[in-house]
Amino acid sequence: MLACLVLLAAMPAARATDLRVGQPAPAITLDTLDGQHISLDELRGKTVILTFWATWCEPCREELPLLSRYAQEHEKDGLVVLGFSLDTPDTLPEVKRIAATLNFPVGLLGDAHVPGYGRIWRLPVSFVIDSRGFLVHDGWKEKTPEMTRARLESVVTPLLERNSP
Repeated sequence: MLACLVLLAAMPAARATDLRVGQPAPAITLDTLDGQHISLDELRGKTVILTFWATWCEPCREELPLLSRYAQEHEKDGLVVLGFSLDTPDTLPEVKRIAATLNFPVGLLGDAHVPGYGRIWRLPVSFVIDSRGFLVHDGWKEKTPEMTRARLESVVTPLLERNSP
């Protein structure tokens, strides 16, 4: 047991710099506002967008409706969007108000340090994972990280078309 703890302590922590497009996406679980737990692993076979946002982030408030419409349009194509809010519990009523307008599950992140994705310091930021669980879009690499309709069409839509029978 002690040897395992020493080995774990010696292992480097996964950081955002460890993200590699074309490699397996780091595991993550969304604890939704309604008490569900949705893990990336259980979404294998679907295309997933992980989006990190906050109620106080103006670009996020512009991006969320776009992602919501896109999620609704492509749910039948195997798309899942998971929304991680960086808000604190004291702003939960505002988070719930915004979440009620969205067509995808939302939860409070709880800690801005996300294993494998790094410290979430720039908002909004999104990551796209293909149906095999591989990272295909790393939001940290974008000068303007907001998801746009054009970015969704160029990055996500081709993945959805590949998943179609």
